[in-house]
Amino acid sequence: VQLQASGGGLVQAGGSLRLSCVSSKRTGSNNGMGWFRQAPGKEREFVAAINWNGGDTVYAASVRGRFTISKDRARGSVYLQMNSLKPEDTAVYYCSSARGSAAATSPSDYTYWGQGTLVTVSS
Repeated sequence: VQLQASGGGLVQAGGSLRLSCVSSKRTGSNNGMGWFRQAPGKEREFVAAINWNGGDTVYAASVRGRFTISKDRARGSVYLQMNSLKPEDTAVYYCSSARGSAAATSPSDYTYWGQGTLVTVSS
């Protein structure tokens, strides 16, 4: 099973980007899915998660109100709309599929990971 993330790029502070993550085998259609990020020299951190049917979402405090996670259950895909981007949002963003159906926040709750897509926010 592969998760393919895309949509990263270079954007100015205050701008927007939309990340997409598609599954090779509809992974995530009955699972929670999430986004994590890792900045240079830092550990991977939780960004947002969504449960199996999209009815429950969880966000890190640093992105709440600016980012929106959504999923296409039929495709097992997940998206991250990022608005009002800040330089501190600069990181490699990873999508992931959880073991269970809930919107999980710990990396240990996730089984499959995408390759990452780089987001760079300039000041």
